[in-house]
Amino acid sequence: MTADIKMIWKKQVVKETALLEEIQQNGTREHKVVKELDKQDGQTWENNNIVYVNGRIYILNNNKIWEQIL
Repeated sequence: MTADIKMIWKKQVVKETALLEEIQQNGTREHKVVKELDKQDGQTWENNNIVYVNGRIYILNNNKIWEQIL
């Protein structure tokens, strides 16, 4: 890997880490998410304050986080 590629990769990792931390710190839970978590059917679970639905990270209605992702 060249130095430029390493730098880009490092910046990407830092951005992703910061985004995950922001998702973790958002303690808000929508009613439908809480309901799905209560089912305990293996489709929806929570790990380190991050909710997963069908293996994907669930992002609640938060425009700031959505803009960072897009």
